[in-house]
Amino acid sequence: MDQQQDQRQDQHDQQRRVIRVLVVAQILGGLGAGATLSLGALLAAETSGSSAWSGMAATMATLGAAAAAVPLATLAQRRGRRISLATGAVVACIGALLAITAASLALFPLLLVALILLGAGAATGLQARFAATDLATEATRGRSLSVVVWSTTIGAVLGPNLFEPGQVVAGVLGIPPLSGGFVFTAAAQIAAALVYSLGLRPDPLLTALSRDAANRPADAPAPMKRRGLAILARNPVARFAVVAIAAGHAAMVSVMSMTPVHLHDHGAGLSVVGLTISLHVAGMYALSPVFGWVADRAGKIQGILLGQVLLLAALLTAWQASGSEAGVTVSLVLLGLGWSACIVSASALLAGAVDVAERAPVQGSSDLVMNLAGALGGALAGPALVLLGYSGLGLAAAVLVGVVLTWTLARLARRTPTAVPA
Repeated sequence: MDQQQDQRQDQHDQQRRVIRVLVVAQILGGLGAGATLSLGALLAAETSGSSAWSGMAATMATLGAAAAAVPLATLAQRRGRRISLATGAVVACIGALLAITAASLALFPLLLVALILLGAGAATGLQARFAATDLATEATRGRSLSVVVWSTTIGAVLGPNLFEPGQVVAGVLGIPPLSGGFVFTAAAQIAAALVYSLGLRPDPLLTALSRDAANRPADAPAPMKRRGLAILARNPVARFAVVAIAAGHAAMVSVMSMTPVHLHDHGAGLSVVGLTISLHVAGMYALSPVFGWVADRAGKIQGILLGQVLLLAALLTAWQASGSEAGVTVSLVLLGLGWSACIVSASALLAGAVDVAERAPVQGSSDLVMNLAGALGGALAGPALVLLGYSGLGLAAAVLVGVVLTWTLARLARRTPTAVPA
């Protein structure tokens, strides 16, 4: 009995250490990502000579995150989270240095390559949330994951405010003013790589894999090695979780990306636009520990249901109150909260729906599908805004959320035992 208690205490202490390391690294990674998003569009417009290319910054970074998701997951399965996450941060650092070079040489194609590499930083941040679940128990998986998601708030808020300090650094280094912020990105990503490399010892995923192998009966067959998509095809719970993540992310990105354009076209000042987006970002991250607690206490599918209800409320508000600045702001806050509840609960459900040996490839496929869905949602949002208006865009996204909401209710109904007459 004492030996079992010592093992549980050791696992608890190791999990707490992993969470602390991931939180520090996520703050650094979020700082770099925030600077990239705030300066990438401006630098794309300046380097290309046309503001029409400014949207390529977010597009290339999203595609880069999608492209890095599966390779990083494969590396995690073979070498552990420590090597995988550190590698992603180093690739993002190289992307930041290339962005500085592209700005100095005024090479727009090189900037696009740099932005793709910077997307590896976003992929690393997404996979860090899953690293928080490797040693977590079923009762604490949601909270562990949500704390790591929450820590992104700090970097996401501070990153976009590095414009003026970046100009000072650029002046000292003799590089273009807009590229100065990427110096902070490079420094933050290399610092995150060091935190991962030094802090994740022993490696949480490798530890979980070794414990799973030790606890497996001697006559039990070794787990088969399958690709993430093949596992999803055979696992309905994991497939449901991935669809919930992808649909919620696509709905959020499509409406959020067009909100500044809509508000600006209707005469809103930059302060109103900035406040609306800031409140939206706060909704995405600030309350994630609350949603992690809900997922652990009420259930992961119930947490997904809460997220879908909040998303639907946000999109219906956008549909009905598109002409009101206050209404749009309320809808964006609800949109961020719904995204947070859905991502935290569905990610925790996905982590528990597969064996430890299948966890990394499934999570990589989930991040791939999530980023592709976000890129598709953002790409379709512009034409939808022109054809349908902001109200129509909100209603179209609400239909997508409604499908997942119906699926969630159906899963809950199947899980609810029917009453047996006396």
